[in-house]
Amino acid sequence: MDDSSAFQLPSDEDISAVEAELNFTFPAAYKDFLKSGSNVENAVYEPALVRAGVDRLYLVHLARDAWANHGISDEWLPFIEDNGDYFLLSSSGEVRYWSHNGSANETWPSFTDWFLQCCVERR
Repeated sequence: MDDSSAFQLPSDEDISAVEAELNFTFPAAYKDFLKSGSNVENAVYEPALVRAGVDRLYLVHLARDAWANHGISDEWLPFIEDNGDYFLLSSSGEVRYWSHNGSANETWPSFTDWFLQCCVERR
């Protein structure tokens, strides 16, 4: 059962706790995204949540599964899963698209660039 508190905006403490649990430093733009509601309502993606309660969207579960079972390096944080494909984030802020069939090579130099293209412009 889904816990609606998972959809509440995370605090800095919530974010820090997940960073520590995953041993991954989130870029500032991603933290801002999380604290602003992870608003991708105009996009087709459901971003992972920092607060527990919705297992399929919980960032800790998503990342650990991708790292352990899908060959994704733990140097990349999967923050969106879409039908077995992932958007991945580096601690420096670069974003890349990872396809389970290995054919993707899309990258964005920053989280902000990814957000503008994929969520605002929807292209």
